[in-house]
Amino acid sequence: MAIPPLSIGVCSWSLQVTSIPELKRLLDRLGVNVVQIACGDPHHAAWAEGDDMPKAANAAGFQMTGAMLGFPGEDYTTPQTIQKTGGFGDPATRPERLQRFQWALDRTLALGLKDMMLHAGFLSEPGEPDRKPFLETLAKAADLAKAKGITIAFETGQETADLLKLTLEELKCPNVKVNFDPANMILYDKGDPIRAVEILGPHIKSVHVKDANRTKTPGAWGEEVPLGQGQVNIKKFIQTLKKVGFQGALCIEREVGDQEQRVADIAHGIKVLKDCLV
Repeated sequence: MAIPPLSIGVCSWSLQVTSIPELKRLLDRLGVNVVQIACGDPHHAAWAEGDDMPKAANAAGFQMTGAMLGFPGEDYTTPQTIQKTGGFGDPATRPERLQRFQWALDRTLALGLKDMMLHAGFLSEPGEPDRKPFLETLAKAADLAKAKGITIAFETGQETADLLKLTLEELKCPNVKVNFDPANMILYDKGDPIRAVEILGPHIKSVHVKDANRTKTPGAWGEEVPLGQGQVNIKKFIQTLKKVGFQGALCIEREVGDQEQRVADIAHGIKVLKDCLV
């Protein structure tokens, strides 16, 4: 059954769950049935079900929008550490990460899904020596996904919207889209998220709904905050998504606090989104 446009959902890893039954229990508690689900990795949940996770997820009764891949070794301690370790950014880790990427494609299919999200890494600027090999790696990933009928979506934040749009235009891969996270634009200090929606609109395949305040210390993280308490302007964000024709799910992501605090913040976020959709 298709997920209705602009349905409210949750990112599974935000709930810090380690099993499908636990995920189902918390989704029921929150009163939502839509989830973007982690493939299973250090950053996006290691599933107790192991290889049987897709079977368990498909039997659980919730609806999945897509799968999220994170790579072992990614370090989000500071913007500088993730720049060195994120996605396909480090040439030394590209071969092993392409192998992990292939594993995630198979898991996505096993989940009955056709969409997979990930961080590409900090994209090289035009004229930088690594840009050509970086884009060749991304094109190879796109080809691997295309061969399995999967669309991949690179998450926003680690570059400006203009650079991401330029990169998509250079790649010319119809199955490469955007997973838009407005808070990441603020956390990484990469521009105005509302303007970014307008720039990337036709490419936006999926959305993480998160809020944040911009850093006052250059080179440091901004602060992630509950929905409606930061600088994203969630209501205008939803209005702008509608304006550019986005019809996907609105999956709330929360990456701060213990499990109970996250559940409380996500419950608050659901109320905020419901108000925005009236």
